[in-house]
Amino acid sequence: MPKIIIHAESINNSLEQQLVEILNKDLVRESGFMWVKTEKNLSRQQRADLSAEHEVDVNILPDDFDPKSIKLLITDMDSTLINIECVDEIADFLGVKPEVAAITESAMRGEIDFNTSLQKRVGLLKGLSSDVLSQVYEQRLKLNPGAEPLMAGLQQRGIKTALVSGGFTFFTEKLKSRLAFDYTKANQLDVVDEKLSGKMMGPIVNASIKAQFLSEICQHIGVPTQQAIAMGDGANDLEMMQLAGLGVAYKAKQKVQDQADILLNYSGLDSVLHLLA
Repeated sequence: MPKIIIHAESINNSLEQQLVEILNKDLVRESGFMWVKTEKNLSRQQRADLSAEHEVDVNILPDDFDPKSIKLLITDMDSTLINIECVDEIADFLGVKPEVAAITESAMRGEIDFNTSLQKRVGLLKGLSSDVLSQVYEQRLKLNPGAEPLMAGLQQRGIKTALVSGGFTFFTEKLKSRLAFDYTKANQLDVVDEKLSGKMMGPIVNASIKAQFLSEICQHIGVPTQQAIAMGDGANDLEMMQLAGLGVAYKAKQKVQDQADILLNYSGLDSVLHLLA
């Protein structure tokens, strides 16, 4: 029987009444969310309309999703775990942020090849002092709402965590230490004489590499990929989201919202914990 979950810090009585009328069943109130199991369903359009009207997230867990079986959460970094696209903010120190951000946006919408777009963006950073990376981390990077309670909740449940990014190891390693991720993977910027060379070292972490990383972790901990949740916002997250047992779109591009199992557009990242209740 499908489980409908409404994520909201404060539950609007009007929304609850609407849902009771539609589903002909009372909802269970929990801290920060409501839920109900019912044979009646809400179409994707109905959920979108209710979400937009009341500024809450209305989701349905797939029938085959078993919250007790989840052993891994893997998440994208830029614009998912954190509030910025790191490459765009680095580019701002060279005065080329608009040009780089336009490429980033197009890549995240899935309009252009990710590898080519990243090589072009990193190439524009050539000659910039590597000290800028620290400035971006300290001055501009913030965790998105709910990141810390999400990580704490997952760790309390014994669920492994992974951070995978088409961004850079400088940031993923700092976040690994800060939030105690079990696994991380990202691109390594090449630095020569304390300046960015405009190149990267090793294979680019793109959509297929992200999915492969998910698969490798699951193999390492001895579980099928169906026992993982994958979360992201851009087109290069889709392969891993589709490979996982549950794909979560956090304030994502439309292409990702159209294909994800769960949409979080109004709630914090810790709303993922509601899916495990």
